[in-house]
Amino acid sequence: MEFTPIEGYGVIGNLETCPLVSEEGSIDWCCFPHIESSSVFAALLDDDGGGHFSIQPAGEYTSEQSYVTRTNVLRTTFETDSGTMVVTDFMPVVDGMELGHTVSAIYRKVTCVEGSVEFELEFDPRFDYDRVGTTVETTSEGVLGRGNGEQCYLWGEASFETTEGTIEYATASDTLDTDETDWFVLQYNDREPIDAADCAGLLRETIDFWQEWTHQCLDESGCAFAGPYHDYVVRSELVLRLLMNPQTHAIAAAPTTSLPEEIGGIRNWDYRYAWIRDVSYTIQALHELGHEREARNGFDWSLTMCHKDDPGEIGHPLYGLHYEPEMVEVELDHLSGYRGSQPVRVGNAAGDQEQLDTYGELVTAIYTATDYGAEIFEGDWEVLKEMIEYVSGVWEQKDNGIWEVRSEPSHIVHSKVLCWAALDRGIEIAEEGGFDAPLERWRGDRETIREVVLEEGYDDDLDCFTQTFAGETVDAAALRLGSVGFLPFDDDRLQATIDAVMEHLMTDDGLVYRYEGDDGLPGEEGAFVLCSFWLVECLARSDRVEEAREVFEGVMEYISPLGLFAEEVDPETGEHLGNFPQAFSHIGLVNAVLYLNEATAD
Repeated sequence: MEFTPIEGYGVIGNLETCPLVSEEGSIDWCCFPHIESSSVFAALLDDDGGGHFSIQPAGEYTSEQSYVTRTNVLRTTFETDSGTMVVTDFMPVVDGMELGHTVSAIYRKVTCVEGSVEFELEFDPRFDYDRVGTTVETTSEGVLGRGNGEQCYLWGEASFETTEGTIEYATASDTLDTDETDWFVLQYNDREPIDAADCAGLLRETIDFWQEWTHQCLDESGCAFAGPYHDYVVRSELVLRLLMNPQTHAIAAAPTTSLPEEIGGIRNWDYRYAWIRDVSYTIQALHELGHEREARNGFDWSLTMCHKDDPGEIGHPLYGLHYEPEMVEVELDHLSGYRGSQPVRVGNAAGDQEQLDTYGELVTAIYTATDYGAEIFEGDWEVLKEMIEYVSGVWEQKDNGIWEVRSEPSHIVHSKVLCWAALDRGIEIAEEGGFDAPLERWRGDRETIREVVLEEGYDDDLDCFTQTFAGETVDAAALRLGSVGFLPFDDDRLQATIDAVMEHLMTDDGLVYRYEGDDGLPGEEGAFVLCSFWLVECLARSDRVEEAREVFEGVMEYISPLGLFAEEVDPETGEHLGNFPQAFSHIGLVNAVLYLNEATAD
């Protein structure tokens, strides 16, 4: 096998896990039963030893992928000399299922729509990131794979054969004529009887679920996202829903681990966790899309994080999707890594970092939700107050900041501003709710932070806010000073910072790097997609609408054929880099379109 470009994958899911399907019809990444579980297929990270489940024509072909309109049901269309074949991939999600236990099964429908096509199937599971032995054996109706105390059962309308030896896997083949269909169903830790008619019914129900869930705008009149980018917003909301856990309401940053920020480099991280800083942006995006229940779920998750730990421990910037605070980072040396990018990591040591901006993000998320009708009760306020008190006592400390640098902690400007935001939002919540709080002291602390940031966080020579106090590094995170209300968008210093980001960090076509300078790691990285969307927001809200639109359109030239974004893009090659699809990128896209449309309407 050869590695498929990151942007050459589609994602499906059942609200619990998110397999990736390549444009060649191969499931190269799948963790069961949850996103953060160990992998069953990981060819994405080792094209020889990771495991996969492929269905493709036996001979030469060309292929392309598309989604059933407004769904996470994926179609891969194969064109051959003899005919056309479509593989439809989905995981069942039906009405009401998102509130309870979802079905851990992947359904694959293979249909010849024209002519005649011979296809081949290869089923090669490797449990626990291929760290344990896997056995594969045929049964009367399918194949059973076992390992690590787990099992996957593949049922299908074709005859299977298994290999013998060190690596065991199963194969099958069949020839379909026009309008003929074969079904294949992969069940995790289950072995229910399957009927093709039931498969077709589940497909219809799953399509109905997604189409009914996506925001409704009929002829798009009055839709906040109306216009040429509307379909990209729909795809983004579908991605975000796939990443939101239905029980805990945590949102995963991405469904993958260790996709590299530099091909061949070591910047390979596990993103299958919930970052607190994602929540505020997510709540706004979901509300504007009309998903009030999901926005409220984000609010509930934020409050849960407040109640969960002591104030000094809430600073964990990320959590497991089921609230786990511990996430030991381990390197899997036996996997080659995507295109030789090692190490492959599971777990994320950034969970133990001090990132002071986390407090501001958490309080801001809760405050944002109250704008949309969420209610804070006295018990919630007591925990919030304790957290804000903690911020007032630690904001002067150094930290690792939003970019989770692995160099020594610094006085990071963005972190100080988000500490200001924690106090600012806390004051607003207390005043509006009539809650008891030391408001006079908090106002004093808020003003002190503001004065210190304006004095030490702005470099007159660079004429912009910098990454650290007394620093000389331009940092795209400074674009958020306007978004959180630290300065109005028409402030000369903020406008100069926008210009500095465009001069120092932006490529000619609108891609934006995170920052300049050393971050404690060797190598480089691509342009960070979210930073481009932050820039679009800042320009749009600064009445620089044409510049905003130009940046946005430049970035959108790099979106995948399916409307998906990874974390980063290589400006030289256009390749996607980092974990995929990335929640932050799609949250940024939704909000960028919102601000562009608002600015145009004004």
